[in-house]
Amino acid sequence: MFLTEALSFSINALKANKFRTFLTALGLVIGNSSVIWVVTISLTSRDYILEQIQGVGSNMIWAYYEAANQQSTAQVAADFVKLADIEAVRRQLDNRVIAVTGVMQTYTSIVVNGRERDIQVNGSDEQYPRVRNLVILAGRFLDSSDVALRQKVALVTERLAKRLFGGQQSAVGQRVKIHGLQFTVIGTFKEKVSSFGLSELAGESILIPVTVMSYFVPIERVDPMYVQARRAADVPALTSAVRRILESRHRPGARYLVDNLTAILEAAKKIALVMTLVLIMVSAIALVISGIGIMNIMLVTVTERTREIGVRMAVGAARRDILQQFLLEAVLISVVGGSAGILIGLALPLSVRFLLDDVSIPISTLSIAIAFAVSCIVGLVFGLLPASRAARLNPTEALRYE
Repeated sequence: MFLTEALSFSINALKANKFRTFLTALGLVIGNSSVIWVVTISLTSRDYILEQIQGVGSNMIWAYYEAANQQSTAQVAADFVKLADIEAVRRQLDNRVIAVTGVMQTYTSIVVNGRERDIQVNGSDEQYPRVRNLVILAGRFLDSSDVALRQKVALVTERLAKRLFGGQQSAVGQRVKIHGLQFTVIGTFKEKVSSFGLSELAGESILIPVTVMSYFVPIERVDPMYVQARRAADVPALTSAVRRILESRHRPGARYLVDNLTAILEAAKKIALVMTLVLIMVSAIALVISGIGIMNIMLVTVTERTREIGVRMAVGAARRDILQQFLLEAVLISVVGGSAGILIGLALPLSVRFLLDDVSIPISTLSIAIAFAVSCIVGLVFGLLPASRAARLNPTEALRYE
């Protein structure tokens, strides 16, 4: 029997029981669409998490004073990271880094919406926005002349600009008093990726030149210092180099925490991979269950068509033809159901892409190929037992079957 003839017989047999065929294929539809959705959700979640971590700072290393042996207050104050340490790191790591900056902090009282509140003030320089991936909303950032000339200029965060001046553009050019001195607001900004309050930037913060900040703090303390590596591959080596530089410039016994995002990124990737594998295994259970459903229905079909099998054998059909016939029916159910499931699975992310231009949802071609391959395998594996049983029927007994 030719394959085209077997295919025709299989299609006609499935059409004879359309509703049963539909219900049998429904398991593959649900299973394959679940695989596509699970992989899509996993990839989207992974990309979002990695983007959030990387958005805090590209190739970033941070350092700050951690602890020391029991010493006097003056000695501890000398152990803090200083502006001179930032300059030393810039000089010694010149060609290997893009930027080196630091932050000094204090608080000032400002009247916000009729109430006096303590607002965080950060002092830094022109390299700070690049390292921390800050986004300018209105006006401009600090530049080198602002820092060198100790200009009384300030930037305010997005939220503070709205509360103090009603908006971003209206904030530029306004005055804000910090420790009794008038500062001109030259810009408003926000973090490119929210750090959920875990960074030195609060929702309501002011940024001023670090050279001016040094007048407002009794002890010079940079906390933290940031280093942006030129290449991601250099981050581990530069982390060690920054630690050596800090320790060499301070007394023995002073300890500095110098770390980077590499470990966090690797951990996030591993967690995302494990989540993806677990979710795919859950979806695979649905495919196995649907395969069992195909086998069950095909066994019922073999029983119902026992007389037909006997007639075909009597007129010359070989056992191989019978095997091929029923195996093809099982594969047809699984392939059609699997293909429909893949199309339904792709419909959701594609529709989101179409409706929302600024949202990019990754689609894994590998998951599509795997889903289709698994559909074919499910049809072959779970259709083999019913097809073998049909092929092993005795023609004489099959003809007598009622």
